[in-house]
Amino acid sequence: MASQDELRSARLNKIAKLKDLNINPYPARASRDASIKNILDNFDRLSNAKIATTLVGRVHSLRGHGKILFADLQDEFSKIQLVLKFDTLGQDKFSIFKDLIDSGDFLQASGTLFKTEKGERSLGVSDFKLLTKSLIPLPDDWYGLEDMETRLRKRYVDLAVNPEVREMFRKKSVFWQTLRQFLAEKNFLEVETPVLENVPGGADAEPFVTHHNALDRNFYLRISLELPLKRLLVGGFEKVFEIGRIFRNEGIDTEHLQDYTQLEFYWAYADYNDMMKLVQEMYQKTIQKVTGGLETKFGDAIINWSGNWPKVKYFDLLSKEWGIDAQEAGVKDLYKLAEKFSLKLEKGLSRGKLLDQIYKKTIRPKMIQPQFLILPPVDIEPLAKRDEKNPNLVERFQVMAAGSELGKGFSELNDPEDQLERFKEQMKMRDQGDKEAQRLDKDFVEALEYGMPPTAGFGLSERLFAILMDKSVRETVLFPPMHLKEGGNCSVKSKLPEKLNIFRKFFKKS
Repeated sequence: MASQDELRSARLNKIAKLKDLNINPYPARASRDASIKNILDNFDRLSNAKIATTLVGRVHSLRGHGKILFADLQDEFSKIQLVLKFDTLGQDKFSIFKDLIDSGDFLQASGTLFKTEKGERSLGVSDFKLLTKSLIPLPDDWYGLEDMETRLRKRYVDLAVNPEVREMFRKKSVFWQTLRQFLAEKNFLEVETPVLENVPGGADAEPFVTHHNALDRNFYLRISLELPLKRLLVGGFEKVFEIGRIFRNEGIDTEHLQDYTQLEFYWAYADYNDMMKLVQEMYQKTIQKVTGGLETKFGDAIINWSGNWPKVKYFDLLSKEWGIDAQEAGVKDLYKLAEKFSLKLEKGLSRGKLLDQIYKKTIRPKMIQPQFLILPPVDIEPLAKRDEKNPNLVERFQVMAAGSELGKGFSELNDPEDQLERFKEQMKMRDQGDKEAQRLDKDFVEALEYGMPPTAGFGLSERLFAILMDKSVRETVLFPPMHLKEGGNCSVKSKLPEKLNIFRKFFKKS
């Protein structure tokens, strides 16, 4: 079997022969009458009329039988069979196609439409023009390739030969368009806030640092959209949203990337109960639009997104699952609980961190159907308003499904003194080694001192889309960041998504 270098060399030789024939292998212009999909949708009418048609696309599946050649021509949405006959094209044109055109080349083909004896819709080619000569052949059997890292690293090849992948990214575009349209129809104003921040805030995450040459100072790439958007409510806006990239310098797994797209929106004079109603409506309309229904597959389960999602209180859930009074459990109790579950947690964690980490490892993977997890402790959410009935809890909710958090919202904390004290507690955690604890943002506290109305906020990331597609988040990103491989190529070991493996093991046991 010829190596890639040998195949590339053979195609370079073909380029030289094309130039000797005064054929430009990379012309600037192309023309076509319609897309292949449009032609196929109107095939009977057009073929009966014997109207000359010009199509463009990439050549696939070349095959020949003496003085007749066959190939598939594929554009973005569809493909059609080309039939090239010696008697129609003449010796010169027929030989050029047979000897110098390869699978992977881009072609302009003109002719008339007809059906073969087997009923296959085809274009009888009377003329053609080479549009782009490819030097590296496309894989013959991409569907059988198990090397996911190669597909992610060379995504352009994956897209070129796998129409299902292209269709997934069209759905992703619909996903964001639907969310944007939903909020616009609810009179939310779309805004843009800076990517470079003085103080990274709005999330528990380690930021990236970059240097601004003109100002000769460092900035942080934003880890959230939250604090700038809430400043806009101080300024008088009542409904705002942003869809933008955020950057978190954290590990790679099936649910996390270093840079990704997030939607956040804020609604003045509303609380987290109002927001839960709006979020459920938004999710259901978006899922319906993207998938065509309200049931999606995840691993071995079917997730039903319809109806009203139940509200589950944080400590009620933990106490039931763990068999203890989770709300009264202290740090020592939680470390003992971790040992019971054979969890190895680092020493010196705060009570809130312990609750959160044990919950994520023992309970969250089992939360498969959509539900709202509400009222967690104040020490794990420094930006949410305290519950009026129990000030040790906060009015926060998370959208839980498929064993994952798929969005988070809360009644926003607008008490500047309370906010300052919580920032200080976070800074103590940073001093004790928690790199993801939030920083003190004095300007944001000052903004709250000017006054921010009662507000509900919510955020979701493209993780939701990945769950709807039953894939890891890296598979649903066009060009995900990957480890450098020797020689400068990127590589990440990726078999089946780890999250799905964990889920499948649990689901089969239960």
